[in-house]
Amino acid sequence: MAVAEHVSPWGTLKQHLVPVAVGPKSVTEARAAVEKWLVKAGLPRGSAFLDTVLLAVSELVTNVVRHAPHSLVTDIWIALGGGDLVVGVADADPTLPDLSDAAVGPGLAIVSELVADHEGALSAHPVDEDHQAKVMVARFRIPS
Repeated sequence: MAVAEHVSPWGTLKQHLVPVAVGPKSVTEARAAVEKWLVKAGLPRGSAFLDTVLLAVSELVTNVVRHAPHSLVTDIWIALGGGDLVVGVADADPTLPDLSDAAVGPGLAIVSELVADHEGALSAHPVDEDHQAKVMVARFRIPS
């Protein structure tokens, strides 16, 4: 799939959507697809930053496999623009996790630390107004 580019108030925004079937190979497939697109979009293969993003993707997709059993597919949305990289991982479970330090599980704790190390944030949002699904969003500042 080609890299989609849109002009936004922050400049050119490159974005991509990767649907991944939920199952035993979800994490491997998600990492490979995200890595392929990010390298094509200009991030250096094997860089510490790319490895950090892929670890975050792994943890977010693992949470879908473990905690969203009704999800047949997880959609992974990737966007680059304005010096930020944003990854969203959606599932069919409407329950928004408590992201407070005291309540977050080990996987989301890792993602929270990774994004904090890159001046970013982790958040959870309903996908639609009926709250039938959610998306976890990890935002990273791209190192210069």
